[in-house]
Amino acid sequence: MNEQKFTIDDAPFNKFHFRIAGLTFGSSFCDGYSLGIIAMALTVFGPQMNMNALWTGLIGSSALIGLFAGSLILGRLSDRVGRQKIFLVNFLLITVATILQFFVSSPEELFILRLLIGFGLGGDYAVGTTLLAEFSPKKYRSSLLASINVVWTLGYVASNFVGHYLGQVGSDSWRWMLVSAAIPAIVVLILRIGTPESPRWLVSMGRVEEARQIVKKHLGSNVEMGETTTGTGNQKTLGFRGLFSKKLRKRLAFGGIFKLTLVIPYFAIYTFLPSILSTMGFEQNFFADTMLNLFLLIGAIVGLWLLAKFSRRGFTIGAFTILTVSLFSLSFLHNGSQFLMLIAFLIFTFFMSAASNLTLVYPAELFPTEIRGSGIGMVTAISRIGSAIGTFLLPISLNSFGLGTSMIGMAVVLLIGLIVSIAWAPETKNLSLHEASDPLLEAGNSPKGTEILFTENKKIT
Repeated sequence: MNEQKFTIDDAPFNKFHFRIAGLTFGSSFCDGYSLGIIAMALTVFGPQMNMNALWTGLIGSSALIGLFAGSLILGRLSDRVGRQKIFLVNFLLITVATILQFFVSSPEELFILRLLIGFGLGGDYAVGTTLLAEFSPKKYRSSLLASINVVWTLGYVASNFVGHYLGQVGSDSWRWMLVSAAIPAIVVLILRIGTPESPRWLVSMGRVEEARQIVKKHLGSNVEMGETTTGTGNQKTLGFRGLFSKKLRKRLAFGGIFKLTLVIPYFAIYTFLPSILSTMGFEQNFFADTMLNLFLLIGAIVGLWLLAKFSRRGFTIGAFTILTVSLFSLSFLHNGSQFLMLIAFLIFTFFMSAASNLTLVYPAELFPTEIRGSGIGMVTAISRIGSAIGTFLLPISLNSFGLGTSMIGMAVVLLIGLIVSIAWAPETKNLSLHEASDPLLEAGNSPKGTEILFTENKKIT
C-alpha cells in the first residue's frame, strides 16, 4: 500500500509542530511578563528615584522603542541570513539584559537595558511569528498564531500577580520584580538550541534540497514541500523595497495601521493601569486589577473561538466597533458611577484581548515568503513606535488633561483603525500561506467573492 503524501500546508500536526509552537509561545510569555512587570516595578522604582512624568513615560515606553528597532532590523536581517540564527541569538540578548536589570542604580541605566530587551523581543516578533507560520499546516496556522497572544496575556497577568506579592519584600522589591523575568527567558534560550531553518526560506534562496531534508526529518518522510513553495526556488528575492511596491504597499499600510491602532490603547492603558485605576477612584484597586486581568485572559481564550468562527475581516471590523464604543463610553463615565466605569472597562478589556489575536495572525498572512520577515518586522515596527509614543504621552496627558480627555484620544485612534479595516482588510481565512500572501487578494476581492467577509467560517477552495 502506497504511503499517503502530504505537503507542508496539509501535514498532520506532530511533536515538532508542538515544539516550534512552544518555543514561540515561550518568547511571547516573556514579552508579556516583561512588559507587565515594569508597571509594577515603576510603582516602587519611580518614587525611590524621584522620577517625574517624563522619565516615567520614557521607561514605560523604552521596551516598546526597542521593539520598534528590533522588529525592523532583525526582521529584515532574517530575510537575508535566515530565521534560525536570529531565533537563537536575540534571546541571548534578552536574557543577559534582563539579568542586568537587577544591578541598575539610575533611571538612565534601566532605560538602556529596557531598550535592549525590547530590541530582542522585537526581533522575536518578526522571526518567531514568521518561523511558526512557515512550519504550520494550514488547518492549524491561525490557531497557533493566535495562541501567541493568549500566552502573551498569560505572561502579562502572571507578572501582575508576581509583582503584587514581590512588592511586599522591601525597598529593593523592584529589583526582584524585574529580574524574575530572567527565569522563563533562560528556559526558552536553552530549549531553542538546535532549532532548524525554515524550509520555505531555504526554497526562496534556491536551497531546495536542504529544505526537503528538513521537512522529511522534522515533519515526516511522507511530507513534501508542495507546489506552492517549490516553484520559487529560482526567483529573485523581492528585497526590502518590495514592501513599498504597488502590489504590496496597501497590505503594508493596512497591516501597520491595523496593528498600530490596536496596540496604542492596549499598551498605553495597561502599562499604567494602577495609575488609571487610582484616577477612576479605585484606590484599593486589587479587586479591580484582578477582574481586569481575568477578563484579559478570558478575552484572549475566547478570541481563539471567535477567530475560528468568523472571517478575519468580519472579526476585525466588529472588534474595532465594540472597542471604539466602549472606550468612548468610559471617557464620558469617568466622573460617574464606579460600577458603570468598571463594566465599560471590562468590556473594553475583553474585546481588546480577543482582537489582539488578530495582530499575530494577519501580518504573517499578508506578505510572501521572500519578504515575510521584513513585512512582519515593518508592521511590528510601525505599531511599536506608535505604542511607545502613546505610552510615553499617556502619563503626561493624564496629568495635564485628565482621564476623560485621554480616553477620548484613545477612542479616536480605534476609530481610525475601524475606518482603515473597512476600506482595506483582505480576507485570508482558510487559504494556504502561499494563497493568503497573494497581493491580488484585497478587501472585497477574495476567491469566493465578498460573501465571506462578514459571515461565519466557510471553507475556501
